[in-house]
Amino acid sequence: MDLTRKQFDILAALSESKEASTQGELKKETGYSLDTVNRVLKEMAEAGYIENGFITNDGLNALEPYRAKRAVFIAAGFGSRLVPITFNTPKPLVRVYGVRIIDRLIDACLKAGINEIYIVRGYLAELFDQLLYKYPMIKFLENPVYNEANNISSSLVARYMLSNAYVFEADLLISNPKLIKKYHYTSEFLAIKKERSDDWCFRVKDGIIQEQQVGGEGDDIWQMVGISYWNKMDGHKLSQDISDVYSAPGGKARYWEQVPLNYRKEHYQVEVRECFDSDIVEIDTFKELKAIDKIYDV
Repeated sequence: MDLTRKQFDILAALSESKEASTQGELKKETGYSLDTVNRVLKEMAEAGYIENGFITNDGLNALEPYRAKRAVFIAAGFGSRLVPITFNTPKPLVRVYGVRIIDRLIDACLKAGINEIYIVRGYLAELFDQLLYKYPMIKFLENPVYNEANNISSSLVARYMLSNAYVFEADLLISNPKLIKKYHYTSEFLAIKKERSDDWCFRVKDGIIQEQQVGGEGDDIWQMVGISYWNKMDGHKLSQDISDVYSAPGGKARYWEQVPLNYRKEHYQVEVRECFDSDIVEIDTFKELKAIDKIYDV
């Protein structure tokens, strides 16, 4: 049977625990009341999904349709604002504290059981081959028009891989790998709640993204983080919608996120999932890189 949202949240929480979870712990983890937790636990015990505080094999099978199966990394761009270091190195391969930026993202995926990994590459594409020594499971997708189109061209190359999939901007410095979760109830974008932002952000109502824009202020503003998840149904819709928007006049100038959030937003209900400034950083400029890692401040 399909899980309700409450059943999913509690079952997913149980799946991450190595010890039997108490009702109080599940209340804290999910935000539901004790009465709700007790009621849902009873429902799932009757269905055979939990036993003695542990998730059963039947419970894991019930979660399987909600499992993240693959990750797509958008990594074709030049990274012009990080020159001079990107003259010879694609931005995702730049090292921060001795570790390539993209490695931390890939490691977080592997820890969450996501082993099907695609990297869309373009600029200095052959340099990404070095990743295969550490990550032999990676498959590369080539973007031949990365220098004449925006990142929608990379999503076009990967459009058939977007179901049950994470999509990452490959240049994000992640410090909290737990952001990458094994199970998801619906499609979602990570974002940081802000009173005001000059960056790409979302307007959000009742937890659902209404649109994407540059800059904004108010109690409905969330600053976009370049990590999203797309369920099976939405992934299938994206494969067509990305192609349609790309083919339309001016389509090559679009960003891929604008497809589900602006140009075809009537087709989607994308939730926002909160994260924090301490969880992840996008290094936009060489000055910011020097401030983070002093090895570059020479």
